Amino acid sequence: MRENRELAENVWYAVGTEINIREPLFRLPEAKALLHRVLREAKKRFGFELRGLKLDGASLTFYIKPDDGLELPEIMQWIKQTFSARFNWLTGRKGHVWGDRYESEILEGEPPESAKPVDWEVVNVEADKPIPADTTYMLTWVSPRLPGVTITTEISVKNATKPPPPPA
Repeated sequence: MRENRELAENVWYAVGTEINIREPLFRLPEAKALLHRVLREAKKRFGFELRGLKLDGASLTFYIKPDDGLELPEIMQWIKQTFSARFNWLTGRKGHVWGDRYESEILEGEPPESAKPVDWEVVNVEADKPIPADTTYMLTWVSPRLPGVTITTEISVKNATKPPPPPA
């Protein structure tokens, strides 16, 4: 049985989560733009401060201070479900996008100085970029479970010209 997540009011959380089987989806500009769209919508829906946003191939890490500190699980659930539904719809994939549960830790005080506030103007510009239709990517990475095995997958952004589905 898993432990209950530690939650508190008016605190910063360090949050990290990974893509299923460590696929490097955030190498795709379309995946980054889609995540920016989802984060922008989440900020309007829930309200929070965000710092140190880092997309690293298959992982997403950041520091977040929700307006209501007890809403962290709802915020993360909404972000992950909405991104998954839209990414799968966009690419014609089915199944899980995210791997295990997200990790969170309450910080003592503020995030580190190196964690700069997110520039929401840049996020808005990135989120508003059109995603070109008929784009296909080949992603190759080393399997995290089978040392020495390389995985190659093709991702097609086939539905990019259609409007995104309604939020989950």
